[in-house]
Amino acid sequence: MNRGVKILFLLLAAFLVLGCELETLYLNAYIEANQEALDTPMGTDETPITFTVAPGQSIAEIAGNLKAKRLIADTELFRRYVQAKGIDQSIQAGTYELSQAMTLPQIARALESGATAEQQVAIPEGKRIEEVAELVAEQTTIAAADFLALVQTGWSSTTLVANHDFLAQVPLTATLEGFLFPDTYRVPFGATAQDVVDRMLQNFGAKVTPELRQAFSTQGLSLYEGITLAAIVEREAVLDVERPVIAGVFYNRLRDGWPLSTDPTVQYALGYRPDEGSWWKRFLTFDDLEVASPYNTYRNLGLPPGPIASPGLSAIAAAAQPAETQFYFFMVDCAKQDGSHVFAATNDEHLANYARCGGVVPEP
Repeated sequence: MNRGVKILFLLLAAFLVLGCELETLYLNAYIEANQEALDTPMGTDETPITFTVAPGQSIAEIAGNLKAKRLIADTELFRRYVQAKGIDQSIQAGTYELSQAMTLPQIARALESGATAEQQVAIPEGKRIEEVAELVAEQTTIAAADFLALVQTGWSSTTLVANHDFLAQVPLTATLEGFLFPDTYRVPFGATAQDVVDRMLQNFGAKVTPELRQAFSTQGLSLYEGITLAAIVEREAVLDVERPVIAGVFYNRLRDGWPLSTDPTVQYALGYRPDEGSWWKRFLTFDDLEVASPYNTYRNLGLPPGPIASPGLSAIAAAAQPAETQFYFFMVDCAKQDGSHVFAATNDEHLANYARCGGVVPEP
């Protein structure tokens, strides 16, 4: 390179450096002059506003969308601010919850953090999959139909099978009833049905420990059979302290070849009751107990074909480690209002409890 060209390059580099410094000085002066506007939010309303940054969007597009949502007043100020602070290259695509009570710098930092908006999903114990689907749809942007399609039939052809080893014990023709662990979950906006189900299954795998699984085996049950029994215990018991005793009653009946004769399985077989707006019929009749279904444990011996609801950890532990008891019968204690039960070892004792609570005992 000759001397003249070298000098030209040095001069060009100097101009570039000077230009960058001048631009920085200009941006800093611009920010300082607009400090009051930067410190003033659009309003005081803290109601969350969902805002999405699409992949590949420019800063100008993002600024325009923020203004359209009435989250900022000045698009130029936003553009200059993120440029001055070096945020323009680190804003991440995603869905966020912003508000008009946030200042422009707070909004910019929120978009830079990548802390996308979340949805909370609370699933109580004892719900069947249709109810779980409804709860998911009420609390997220996931359609109930999409959730149901996955947990009823679609799950076996997804990566869920490879991700959760215990699913090998679930018949491929069965639903995921019983394995959608009840808990409160936080998922990002844009989460799919599979994302939510995957978290529920992860939770199940973590909570239902190898020790609990071995305990089912010790009782002579597979994991699938154990969760089937746990779901019945979940629907029958109100008090945690009674769950192991109720589980013990069912083990006694299974051992001695008695039908389980448990109302929740009949309720499950009957399905949705439009007149009550519920999946669980409140009062069963003698005709209901004759419903033709493999889930009717008054007519069929042994466990039903699968779980009838999602049991919580207390019910699962009770089914895995039942109390040793002489009881074969139980019913709600009419003398109390806390959901507790009275237990009996013989049919005569059970009929006496029934009569004491106002039931009509048939003639011998």
